[in-house]
Amino acid sequence: MGGMPLDNSIAALATELQTWRRDLHRHPELAYHERRTAGVVAEKLREFGLDEVHEGIGGTGVVGLLHGQGGPGGEADAILLRADMDALPIHEADEAREHRSATPGVMHACGHDGHTTMLLGAARHLADSRNFNGSVVFVFQPAEEGGAGANAMIKDGLFERFPCRAVYGMHNWPRMKAGEFSIRPGPVMAAADEFTITLTGRGGHAAKPDRARDPIVAGAQIVTALQTIVSRMVDPLQPVVLSVTEFHAGTAFNVIPETAILTGTVRTFDEAVDAQVHDAIEHMVHSIADAYGVVAEVEISPNPYPPTINDAAQAEFAAGVLEALVGPDRVHREWPPTMGGEDFAFLARLKPGAFVFIGNGDSAPLHHPDYDFNDEVTPLGVAYWTRLVETALPRRDRGGG
Repeated sequence: MGGMPLDNSIAALATELQTWRRDLHRHPELAYHERRTAGVVAEKLREFGLDEVHEGIGGTGVVGLLHGQGGPGGEADAILLRADMDALPIHEADEAREHRSATPGVMHACGHDGHTTMLLGAARHLADSRNFNGSVVFVFQPAEEGGAGANAMIKDGLFERFPCRAVYGMHNWPRMKAGEFSIRPGPVMAAADEFTITLTGRGGHAAKPDRARDPIVAGAQIVTALQTIVSRMVDPLQPVVLSVTEFHAGTAFNVIPETAILTGTVRTFDEAVDAQVHDAIEHMVHSIADAYGVVAEVEISPNPYPPTINDAAQAEFAAGVLEALVGPDRVHREWPPTMGGEDFAFLARLKPGAFVFIGNGDSAPLHHPDYDFNDEVTPLGVAYWTRLVETALPRRDRGGG
């Protein structure tokens, strides 16, 4: 990472951080099943000497509370740092990787093992130094991968039990150089909706299609027609992705099936555009189904991820912390937004927030069976979290307020 200078006590944690991260990688758990992971996190937080450790928030979420040298702070003197813990239903490809997943079909393909480790490292370092004033809320969240774990923690009283003035998150980014970060105000990740379309026709012999009502033909027309929502119904200056990702129908080559099921996702940066696309899907699907004599049912996720939007002031603050840490030439302030979804959005919708990306180097892409988090960047992530806390909550005896 170009000899990036780090606090000696953070640099000394590197080997231990790698051990923690690789242990989490070997034992991945899916959304709302992160029991071992949550247990490891809670045990370490207690071992580090945090003032409070709470488990089972939002299902399997863990919250650690740490007070600075001046004792507890109120909402105005508290900030929240968040990491995600869940893995993905992907089979890890690298058979030779020593720390590869021990659970077939499940792996940390998005780096949440690294995110958890970086926040644990920051909790340990800050618990040792307490070089800040006020309180830090360390949130280890379940079910980021489509399960809306952040929203579950909010509904379980996260902000009522642990009031704070701002929220911060971090995600690794493959193909951004290790040692670099990106941060921008405004939209950084898209709203992420899931939809399911169920078509019910009338089955029959494939040689006598006139006596059936074919849901496959109707479904094929729907797949094609849905793309015109993006190209012909939405303002072309508004980014929108609509992808049909599953099409399930039929059991034999000579049978027209009774049903077909399509699923997919919609990604937008604007909630009004999101609602417009939802309405268009409903209208288009039912219209095509009627034309083909089949019945359609459309379900769109009841808890869609809103867009992740960085508060301008918090993004500027985080950028300043990053530039002081690694230098302005290693902080990308105009990194383009991504159409990927992120449920940190639920936190940032209620509190001013900043979500940054840390470079993972030349790794496989996120959600790829060859992906692995880059252990070399873990101490730098710890350093960012630490510097962020010490800058946001400066000790009063150093002239802060």
